[in-house]
Amino acid sequence: MKKIIYLFLLIALAASGYAIFFYAPEEVTQGIVQKIFYIHVPSAFAMYATLITGAALGLGYLIRRDDALDQWAVSCMEVALLFCTIVLTTGPIWAKPIWGAWWTWDARLTSTFFLWLILIAYFLLRKAFTGTEAKRYSAILALIGLLDVPIIMFAVKLWRGAHPSVLSAREYLPSEMRQVFILCILTIQFLAWTLVIIRKSIEAKRRG
Repeated sequence: MKKIIYLFLLIALAASGYAIFFYAPEEVTQGIVQKIFYIHVPSAFAMYATLITGAALGLGYLIRRDDALDQWAVSCMEVALLFCTIVLTTGPIWAKPIWGAWWTWDARLTSTFFLWLILIAYFLLRKAFTGTEAKRYSAILALIGLLDVPIIMFAVKLWRGAHPSVLSAREYLPSEMRQVFILCILTIQFLAWTLVIIRKSIEAKRRG
């Protein structure tokens, strides 16, 4: 079963890569650098999904003290950290040719960076404490990190900044771009949740 999942994931990744570079048209004003959009934005969606799920599982652990819930929670949070890092890496690569700077302290960028620090702190807490304390404190921090999600999502509308509003911009995507965008969202979600399952399996074996 795992081999079939990995095969489908590989096919999805290959199809997405082909679609990005050979099917989606090049954006008129930004050029080829705009194609980072197909990685950057779906990675942000994967970050949101795994973070929200991880925080919810952490809350479940606080209520039920079920170790399996903590295993799933830490797995989700680790994948959330991965995709948050991808977002913060691809963003500046896209921004430099467009804005003329690798980084600006834009509201969305700043709030995303703050979330990245929270995710780093989550794992530092798990190293600093042991047993139920580590699980409890990290679950609480995950819930605090969850509060940053709506700030990131609506930062562009709440505060004017350089970052474009993806929610409005995607409505104006040409048909081919929109199709590739949807494909990349599905593929990166597939990748994210496959990584969560793999990470959960490793965590379960580690704890015995």
